[in-house]
Amino acid sequence: MNIENTQSQMRKGVLEFCILSIIKRGEVYPSDIIEEMKRANLNILEGTLYPLLTRLKNADLLTYRWVESTGGPPRKYFSLTEKGAGFYDELQATWNELANAVHALTQNEQAISTNSNNFNQ
Repeated sequence: MNIENTQSQMRKGVLEFCILSIIKRGEVYPSDIIEEMKRANLNILEGTLYPLLTRLKNADLLTYRWVESTGGPPRKYFSLTEKGAGFYDELQATWNELANAVHALTQNEQAISTNSNNFNQ
């Protein structure tokens, strides 16, 4: 089994949620999303981000507005729609349930491992 593939799949599973989390805080330019994801050690390429933003916009979860730029072409700034905010809240609840379940299972595994090591000593 390829660990890199598994790690990539895990990251992809939370990518949409993380991007919506950034946008939820306020209007954002895509390169700002990329930078914030990098700082969090969740690197994302433009070739991945832009199609995802388009898909979210087509699902009426995001809206955007064009802002003229003094140093180049106009910039597209994204924000959540009302539908997007509701979708985000549902994802947040799902994430909390999932994270708590994974934490409980992995903590129980560590506790079992620690207890069996103590038993064998």
